[in-house]
Amino acid sequence: MTVQDLRDVLRERAESPSPANPYRHDEIRSRIRRTRLRRRVTAGVGAVAVVAAGIYLIPGTAAAPDRDTTATAGQPGGLPESFTSPDGTEYRRVATAMLKDGEAKTSVKVPVSGKPLEVAAACDGDDGGPAPNVSVDGRDDPRSSFTPCEKGMSLLPLTRIQPGATEATVTFDTTVYGSPDCGQGKGRPCGPEKTSWRLAVYEWTPPGRRIQPERGRALPARLEGWKLARSATGVSDRDQTFSLVVKSESGKIAIEQLCAGDLGMRAWFTYKIDFQESATTTTCAVWKTGPFPMAMAEFQVPKGKQVTINGRTGVWGESTNRPVRWSVGAFVK
Repeated sequence: MTVQDLRDVLRERAESPSPANPYRHDEIRSRIRRTRLRRRVTAGVGAVAVVAAGIYLIPGTAAAPDRDTTATAGQPGGLPESFTSPDGTEYRRVATAMLKDGEAKTSVKVPVSGKPLEVAAACDGDDGGPAPNVSVDGRDDPRSSFTPCEKGMSLLPLTRIQPGATEATVTFDTTVYGSPDCGQGKGRPCGPEKTSWRLAVYEWTPPGRRIQPERGRALPARLEGWKLARSATGVSDRDQTFSLVVKSESGKIAIEQLCAGDLGMRAWFTYKIDFQESATTTTCAVWKTGPFPMAMAEFQVPKGKQVTINGRTGVWGESTNRPVRWSVGAFVK
């Protein structure tokens, strides 16, 4: 290849449409969650109160791995007809929908084959516009509802499909009810924002054999004045419970979790301290590059007394043969 040939190829690629990137949601959702997940939990001897602790913005995010796609954003629905996830799982689009400027709600009929279903969304326009809430056959599906407008595609599991169903109606609704900014009464809808949403429903085929999740990075030994006292690790399809015994001279402990695997950010955790106080974390960070994605839950405990942390974990939505590797750490001061 001559220098001129190389220039021609580069020019041709520069002028062609950008390839579809259906899994850019990995880094988008990671960044959003890092700004929203940090919380503080203060617990008395017999009860717990969960208190928001403000935003903890992490400047670094994990780079999204390459994905194979068979369609570009210019095709119907603006989302790929099919793609392969990083762990080799095949996704196929079964329905599309769209919310244009001035539209707040739309529904689509979805065939149900028994394979897991997921909803996808990508937006254009006002980044401050409301994101679609998702319902299935009239039943809200909060785990499938999207965060406010971000560039790229987000993908979430549908968790409200009725057993034995052969068809379902999936509704996307950006109506905001009872907002003080609307100047309307409680329960009255606000007008739609100037944001367009490209929407789709995908089904994926569970891998023929169990995929071994990557190991991921270890929890840091020290973290902003905290010291790692005890930790536990496991894989979601075989390790759903764990127990940590710790003692804090300051009367404060903090719990942090990390996950690895293609569905890592869908893991959830529930904690109990001495079988009384409890808290729930609805998502898990996947740490690949950049600073540690800190999102600690903090608890008050008796000073200098040993306490037992009992936990449970699972994954939102279907995860057949696609387990998540998790790590939980208890930090003390």
